[in-house]
Amino acid sequence: MDYRFHAGSIPLLVSMPHVGTDVPDDIAAGMTPAATEKADTDWHLVKLYDFLGALGASTLSARWSRYVIDLNRPPENTNLYPGQDTTGLCPVDTFHREPLYLEGRQPSQAEVERRLAAYWQPYHTQLRAELDRLLALHGKVVLWDAHSIASVVPRFFEGKLPDLNFGTADGASCDKSMTDAIAGVARAGERFTVAVNGRFKGGHITRFYGKPEQGVHAIQLEMCQSTYMDETAPFGYREDRAAEVQPLLRQLVQAAADWVRK
Repeated sequence: MDYRFHAGSIPLLVSMPHVGTDVPDDIAAGMTPAATEKADTDWHLVKLYDFLGALGASTLSARWSRYVIDLNRPPENTNLYPGQDTTGLCPVDTFHREPLYLEGRQPSQAEVERRLAAYWQPYHTQLRAELDRLLALHGKVVLWDAHSIASVVPRFFEGKLPDLNFGTADGASCDKSMTDAIAGVARAGERFTVAVNGRFKGGHITRFYGKPEQGVHAIQLEMCQSTYMDETAPFGYREDRAAEVQPLLRQLVQAAADWVRK
C-alpha cells in the first residue's frame, strides 16, 4: 500500500504527507549517503498525533519518503513561494543543499511522470475520496495538513522559526473564524510561539483542497521539531518535550473539530 489510511466518524481529516521513510530499491540505488539519512522527514508525527483515533478523526499518512516524490507539491511542479528557494516535486537536494543523487542519476522528466502516477496520485486519490465521503455525511469538513521541520533552516528562512506555524493560503483555504478559533487556543497557553500565514502559508494540499465555499476548510500546521524531538541524527523522539506540546496539539485539533461541528 502506498499510504496508511483510517476512516473516522467526525468531519475531520488529518493528512501527513511527509512522514514516509520508504524508498523503492530501484530509486535508492541511485541515491547518495545523504539521502539515506532522510533528514527532511516529518519525523514521529504519527506518534505525536496518536490521539486522533480517540477523537474520531480520519487519518492519511504517507509511506514513501518525500525524496521519492513530494506529495505536498503541485503535479506541474510550480513554485508555491515565487521568488523564494524551495525544493521541488522530485527533490534533487536536501534542505541543506546536499545532493540526493549520484552523478548522472537525477530523475528525468519521464521518471518524474512515472513517480507521479505510481506514488503521488494514489495518496491524492485517497485524500479526495475521503473528503468527498465526509462532505456527503456532514456537509462540511476540516482538512488538517500536519507537518514538522527543523527549527533552523537558513536556506529557507532567517533565524529560528516560531514553534507553531499555521498556514491558510492567506485566508483563502478556510473560514477566518476557524483560523481565529485555532490560533486563539495556540496563543492562550503562552508556552509556544505562534505564527499565522508567516513563512509557511500552506502547501499544495492546503491550497488545492481548501475551498471553504464548497465546504472544505483546510489548514496547515508546520511545527518546529525542537518542540518534541532531537533535530540531529538519529532524530530521536523526546518524551519530555512531547509531553509539553502534545496536550496543546490535541486542544488545537479539538478546536477544529468543535468548529466544524457547530
